[in-house]
Amino acid sequence: MRKEHGQTKGRRDKVDAILEFLSPYLHGKSNSLRLSLVCFFSRGHLLIEDLPGIGKTTLAIAIARVLGLAFGRVQCTSDLLPSDITGLSIFNKNTTSFEFHPGPIFNNIVLVDEINRATPKTQSALLEAMQEKQVTIDGKTYRLERPFFVIATQNPAEQFGTFPLPDSQLDRFMMKISIGYPPREAEKAILKGGSSEEKLAEIEPLITLQELIRMGADIKERVQVSEKVLDYILDITRLLRTSKYLASGLSTRGALALASSAKTNAYFLDRDFVIPEDVKQLAEYVIPHRVPFREEMDSTEKKEIIRSLLEQVPIPLS
Repeated sequence: MRKEHGQTKGRRDKVDAILEFLSPYLHGKSNSLRLSLVCFFSRGHLLIEDLPGIGKTTLAIAIARVLGLAFGRVQCTSDLLPSDITGLSIFNKNTTSFEFHPGPIFNNIVLVDEINRATPKTQSALLEAMQEKQVTIDGKTYRLERPFFVIATQNPAEQFGTFPLPDSQLDRFMMKISIGYPPREAEKAILKGGSSEEKLAEIEPLITLQELIRMGADIKERVQVSEKVLDYILDITRLLRTSKYLASGLSTRGALALASSAKTNAYFLDRDFVIPEDVKQLAEYVIPHRVPFREEMDSTEKKEIIRSLLEQVPIPLS
């Protein structure tokens, strides 16, 4: 038993090593990096809403490199087709048969840049992939790589030429975050040293695929969620479903995302059990994009309302 605990502790140390190693590449974005890894190890997908040039692409590439995973990128435009994401079958005249050519979705980590510039039809090409880890083309189903992690970025909705993501698409993302501008000193360091994107190719993996899989299993099997914490999540869910600020409440998928991400957060903090603070800390990233508000608000206002609602839910005593 002691040996197993030591192995688990070692895998948790890997997370700290990854966060420390990537800090120089992602100036002032430590919280965004941590949330991204929480989302990854929770087997979810990540939506980043922010302006261009903030470092979203750097974040995605850095995670892929340090985890030693295959990386694919989709640059969304209004004329992008679903087959540009999933791939398509092309007729080979030499064999007189169709051959499937996989698209960028067939990678471990896929960056879907400016997803809301793609049309709703193209956006929908991601639904099956994100939920079921597979794509169906010409009646044939292809399994995707494991692990499979989508990092999608979107511009603020008021920007020209964007198509709002439907609720069904938003609900597929475990978290929605913003990177924001770096602090002054961090931005000064960037100006001195230049862009770190060229240095990303030099990053060597800090973890093996087997360790990644084992860490995911540790989180799922070893980190416990007590009945009290489950009731706390259900109390939050019930309150959201009756709130005057929301047109409809949190889905069951959303409640599952809250529980799963809380387990990963506990694991990152070297605990094998979830406490209410894990749930409360991540709620502002897991909930706001999933629930429709009765009035038009920006992301900051939505987070503030969710925080105020959470304060109304009693925290269970241990």
